Order: sequence, then structure tokens, then C-alpha cells
Amino acid sequence: MRGFSFKYLLVLTLILLGLAACAPATPTPPTFTPPADTPTYTNTATHTPSPTFTFTPSPTFTFTPTFTHTATFTPTATATETPVPTYVELRGKVTIERMVCHFGPGAPYLYKYSVFQDTVLEIIGRMERGSYILVQAVGGNNPCWVNSEYMEIRGDINTVKPVDPHVVLAWSPYYDALTGVSAEREGDIVTVFWNPLILRAGDDSEQTPYIVEAWVCIDGEITFTPIGSYSTAAEVRDEAGCVEDSYARVFAAEKHGYTQWRVIDWPQHPEN
Repeated sequence: MRGFSFKYLLVLTLILLGLAACAPATPTPPTFTPPADTPTYTNTATHTPSPTFTFTPSPTFTFTPTFTHTATFTPTATATETPVPTYVELRGKVTIERMVCHFGPGAPYLYKYSVFQDTVLEIIGRMERGSYILVQAVGGNNPCWVNSEYMEIRGDINTVKPVDPHVVLAWSPYYDALTGVSAEREGDIVTVFWNPLILRAGDDSEQTPYIVEAWVCIDGEITFTPIGSYSTAAEVRDEAGCVEDSYARVFAAEKHGYTQWRVIDWPQHPEN
């Protein structure tokens, strides 16, 4: 039994050795030789440098302005400040028995009230080119117009402020200005015409119904001349010899006051 096992192992060993000798040899991989015309690539990087910019600065200009200014002042006029006049209020005493005070600077204007002899009044205004002055009671507030010839004035009347002739005039809210106003000249006389004012019953002032206010040339000076009329026409004297033009206006009265005035197209003196 023991001898069988030895023989068996010997046989098995021989078989194995035989198989190993008969097995094909492991092939050796072929060596590849590239053909002669096959290009050889050499990976050599070529660096192309970026351009280098050289900055040449533009020239810097420094502007230095040169101003040559020659001021030539040629005065055309010399300004002269006009002094502001200083006006005063005076007082005066009535020299006639009974002096009439009017709504305007002249006898044709509506009656306002009366002032009696020796009464002392304040003089608060005057007509610049006329003889009428604006007065009121001392400390009062109801002024009216009187003729300066009927008062003894204490002081220089020219130091009193000139005022508008209508400063206390009453105006009518019920009637319009006169119509049909015209004027014509013959020498030194200008005649003014207008249409009548038709009043309603009870509106008559019972005083001078129409007044022409004229600034006309008398003795070489423009003088304020109010002309009253009871008709629809009035004559006004207007002489030659004044530098300024004459002018005038007309209005009517009713018991509440005066209508608005109508300016007259005044014919100037041909010798002016």
C-alpha cells in the first residue's frame, strides 16, 4: 500500500513535468520602428511677446489770459437830486361878514357851508394856479374851499401844499358824463358846447348846473379858471404867450354831486 502511493506520486509528477514542457512559450511583443518618412513632432512652445506701448504725453498748454480793459466814462448828464419841499399848515382869519365855503376851488362849485367873520381856520391846501385855498376848523375834519382874498393869512401861502381841486368834491353815482362836447376858437375866446343833462324830478341842485374847469393862458401864465354856466355853452378866455398848452374839461351837477368830467378837445391859440 505504501509502495503504491509512492508510485502514484511519481507518475503524477512526471505527467506535470511533461505538460509544462509542451506548453507554448509566452510571445515577446514586437518592437515598433516608425518608418523613415514619419515626422517627428517636437512640442516646442513659441512665445510671441505682446507689444510694448510707449506713452508720449501731449504737450500741456497753460493759458494765461491777458485782459486789457480801458474804461472810458463819458457822462451824458449830471444827476441833480431835486429837494423835496417841506410844506406847512397855516392859519388865517375870516375878514368878511359871511364867507361861503364850496365843494371846489371856485364860486361856481356847489355850496357846502358858511364861515363868519373873525373865525380862525386852518389852511391845509391850496390851488397851485388859482386863488382858492382849502380850509377847515381848527382841529376839524370837514374841509372846504374859500377865496384867499377873504382871509387874513398868517404866513406865506406858497408854503402850503398844493392839492387836487376835487379833493372834497362829491361825485354823483346816478348820471354819466356829458355828451356832445366840442369847442371852437375865435381869437382869444374859446366857446365850449355840450348836450344838456336831463335830470330826474327832484335831482336838480338848484345851483350852477355846469362847470368848465380850464387851465388857460392869462397874462403869460397858465391859470386855473373855473367857469360856471346855466346853459349848454360857456366862453373861456385863453390868450397867446404861454409855453404850455391850455386844456379843459366839463361836468354837470345834480343834488347828489357831480358827474364825471369830459375832457374837451381844446383848440390851441394859433400864435403859440
